[in-house]
Amino acid sequence: MSRTVSLRRLAGIAALGAAVLGLQAGCTSLDERQRGWIFQPGDRTWSGGLAAAQGMEDVWIPFQSRLDESRGADVRLHGLWLPQPDPKAPVLLYLHGARYDVRGSAPRMRRMHELGFAVLGVDYRGFGKSTAGLPSEAMAAEDARAAWDWVAQQHPGARRFIFGHSLGGAIAVNLASQVGDEAGLIVEGSFTSIPDVVSTFRWGWLPVSPLITQRFDAASRVAEVGSPLLVVHGSRDTLIPHHLGQQLYERAREPKRFVLVEGGSHHNTNSVGQGQYREALNDLFGL
Repeated sequence: MSRTVSLRRLAGIAALGAAVLGLQAGCTSLDERQRGWIFQPGDRTWSGGLAAAQGMEDVWIPFQSRLDESRGADVRLHGLWLPQPDPKAPVLLYLHGARYDVRGSAPRMRRMHELGFAVLGVDYRGFGKSTAGLPSEAMAAEDARAAWDWVAQQHPGARRFIFGHSLGGAIAVNLASQVGDEAGLIVEGSFTSIPDVVSTFRWGWLPVSPLITQRFDAASRVAEVGSPLLVVHGSRDTLIPHHLGQQLYERAREPKRFVLVEGGSHHNTNSVGQGQYREALNDLFGL
């Protein structure tokens, strides 16, 4: 066994040991650590996102939480709204991934706008200007549903679509599996589940799956989606390998389409594959 492999295995064993110690210290602590690691919440973004967000309209979505741990609590979500001149244009709810707030997704939102959508991007609790706190899978699902209800109330006659990037793809699949009024679902750079993502890491051979509390099991929910599904992935996505997007696609019902963007990474697939996006939207959704 090479020294490099030995070091990798030692690092993996150390990670597993830390997880086990966390479990022994208490499930709450382990769960909170996972939530922080998966979401990486905050109000940070990047310069390109700041520039692209200029001129977008601020939207506020208030509601009361129904979750057991925060039942009755007042929640206020912040979003960015990019309308179309045509009031009959299709409306897209954009659900972003980890780390950056909604401004970080503004360039991708603008590209979807160029494809004909009016776009609402929303921050989950713990991100940007939305209600503070440590987000969870359940909270993000509730936040996405509140944003979807806002879109339905504000644009009841429009064709409404759900879009999710990366972690937002799993949130989008969950939302689409629960509602019945979406015209279509689009996921980009997403995955089947968090345990499956972890299995692609260098130490993924370790049996840590039972310790994962924030599972985001999109694979078990995608077959419940009743609308057409478009799955887009970059061939050079090194964060979430494209075979996980392919596997998610294979679990879904027809009609569906999988688009592999050659040369696309986790961050630029939407830009590199704009032409493929346009063709797929026309073929699958008639847009």
